[in-house]
Amino acid sequence: MRIALILLGLSLSLAEGVAYAADAAATGSWVGPFTVIAAGIGMALAAGLCGLGQARAIAAALEGMARQPGAAARIQTAMIIGLALIESLAIYTLVIAIILLFANPFK
Repeated sequence: MRIALILLGLSLSLAEGVAYAADAAATGSWVGPFTVIAAGIGMALAAGLCGLGQARAIAAALEGMARQPGAAARIQTAMIIGLALIESLAIYTLVIAIILLFANPFK
């Protein structure tokens, strides 16, 4: 009997918290800090991984130019186009981070 009363008391106390949590979720006040964290982590990952990708692309292009100096112009052109595409991924992530920070569609 005592365990049943303890369980009943716990369930009633948890039900009250759930009712308040539903009211807080409707206002969306807890989402704001998470959007800032998500924007920061997303931009940090995108910048770091794009930097690694660019470094690997440049290293591969320089190795290719060293092996075949006659094809250096074609390799350099392909490398610059590839670097521009890699950089565009970081710019897209920056745009999404700015939207999350300033427009905040989750309000």
